[in-house]
Amino acid sequence: MEDIKREVFIRDEEDTRDFGHQLAKQCRPGTVIGLIGDLGTGKTTLTKYIAEGLGIEETITSPTFTIVREYREGRLPLFHFDIYRITNPEDLFEIGADEYFYGSGVCVVEWADQALSALPEDSLLIFMEYAEEEKGRRYRCTF
Repeated sequence: MEDIKREVFIRDEEDTRDFGHQLAKQCRPGTVIGLIGDLGTGKTTLTKYIAEGLGIEETITSPTFTIVREYREGRLPLFHFDIYRITNPEDLFEIGADEYFYGSGVCVVEWADQALSALPEDSLLIFMEYAEEEKGRRYRCTF
């Protein structure tokens, strides 16, 4: 599933905002975006800007303990998953993730590497890593 099509260098939060807004413009019902990266690489921050790009004004917080948070006020609903604590990809189906994945909104899945086999085949994956440059990030994207 890791077929890198492009790399994007993110210098700062403004670059993250721009990338998130551009990504939001491409989103359609059923878009699933998987974010993969270490702690602190900006998964929740990018999600915040995707949400903003969708017209969602609510504060975006990590759903670590609830697994999924729903935001329904934008151009499309956003379903924000944090699956860090999922140990078996099949557990996602027990919480009804497939209804979200194939529904009318956009799903952003933090820690997507925990359950790649459960994500739709056409999911947009972003591998987020620290760049050699101080404070920078590198996004390796499958789209």
